[in-house]
Amino acid sequence: MSALTRRKALGVIAAPAALAATGTMAQMPAPAFTLLLVNDIYKMSDDKGKGGFARAAGIARAERAKGVPVLFCHAGDCYSPSLMSGFDQGAHIVAMQNKMGLDVFVPGNHEFDFGKENYLKLVAAQSYPTFAANLRDASGNVLPGHKDSQIFELGGVKVGVIGTTYDPTPQLSNPGDLKFSSTMEALQREARTLKAQGADILVAVVHAERRTDLEIVRSRVVDIVLTGHDHDLAIAYDGKVVMVESNEEGNYVTAIDIAVSITGEGAARQVSWSPTFRVNDSRAATPDPEVAAIVKGYETELSKELDVEIATLAAPLDSRTGVIRTQETAIGNLISDAIRASTGAQLAITNAGGIRANKQYAAGYKLTRRDVLSELPFGNATIMVQITGKDVKDAIENGLAPAPQGSGRFPQVSGLTFEADIKRPVGQRVVSISVEGKPIDEAANYTVASNNFMLAGGDGYTSLARGRTLIGLTDGKLMANEVMVYLRWLGTVDAKVEGRAVLK
Repeated sequence: MSALTRRKALGVIAAPAALAATGTMAQMPAPAFTLLLVNDIYKMSDDKGKGGFARAAGIARAERAKGVPVLFCHAGDCYSPSLMSGFDQGAHIVAMQNKMGLDVFVPGNHEFDFGKENYLKLVAAQSYPTFAANLRDASGNVLPGHKDSQIFELGGVKVGVIGTTYDPTPQLSNPGDLKFSSTMEALQREARTLKAQGADILVAVVHAERRTDLEIVRSRVVDIVLTGHDHDLAIAYDGKVVMVESNEEGNYVTAIDIAVSITGEGAARQVSWSPTFRVNDSRAATPDPEVAAIVKGYETELSKELDVEIATLAAPLDSRTGVIRTQETAIGNLISDAIRASTGAQLAITNAGGIRANKQYAAGYKLTRRDVLSELPFGNATIMVQITGKDVKDAIENGLAPAPQGSGRFPQVSGLTFEADIKRPVGQRVVSISVEGKPIDEAANYTVASNNFMLAGGDGYTSLARGRTLIGLTDGKLMANEVMVYLRWLGTVDAKVEGRAVLK
């Protein structure tokens, strides 16, 4: 598996199937069709010649030019969060994806970040179909512009495709009264339907975490799983079921060539198939010119407003996902300090998952508006609540529940310090919390700054809503703007890791 580049280590099931990096394909049977997958693309442009929509579109164009039928699938998460989505709520993504020739799109949890009505408006503007067999309106009906499944005729093969969105979306985003049901139940239902319609091969395009992906593989309910959400470059095949994810940001676009053997006709028809995997590295891709032109226009528009310097770093900052979701960070301290100062609260807690740029900044770097909005793209507002010390403790316990696994709920804090033993059972991990150097009083009231997503119970932070809301969504200020104000006031930023979160 040395041909694979992975964002983080991932167990890959050994199998008698071919795997080749782009340009080093061994001689294999001619494919009947190719499945092409992208997922979790947030940023418009490439990053130092890697990723971005134009390169992903260029890969799709090159794949189609080979003359083999291609089914181009997107496993979700793109309309948010990004710098531009903070301004147009994802409309620019639809404009680009309308030019990419997508055949299947499933919504990820981030598609709902700006609410139900915005989501439906974006779907209405799409030229590509949305699949979501486990998503319904408040009355239980299929949403406009959505379908559960479809049979595609590809190279003489009936390929049944089922799409599902992310089950826990209501806890992570803002879908309003939309109903999300079990991924597994939806797949089982649609698989029966497609088989009855004569599907030869079943493909699930899902937005799901890895444990769900593996549950689907073990269930044998479909033949191929194309997934997004974990941001891994992952290829797994156990000889019966394929599972593939294509990293993030269009860095890699995975192709699965399916060779097929068909015998018999009618009721005696038998179809056998075998996969060959290819990983298209976007650094070798020729950007699609039409999509590249759209990206350039948006970037020009953004630059006029965003490339304004607001502060200088005296020390480095690190917002990489694997860091900020597992431990105290200087940038987490900086942002939580900013919202505490903005609201005048005693304490502040913000979720690491709301800090998004996945970037390192060197000492001496000039922070710009663009940097702040890249880090805080969701458009969240600052809020302040009055809750008990026990509620504060419960909030920290919630934030540490997935540890040591990285999680968006990991708490970045201000005005308090805590020690925790993550070897203890979930809910019993906090060893101590101190405020102004003294143990927190669980019976006393404290004012706590946070963001409106967490106040609504996002990432499981239900304890924030137990007390009085002093500043709510309608009164709060845009979190990114308040951080900018704080940075301008500082001028020189010397944020450091200070021992606010000590994990054992």
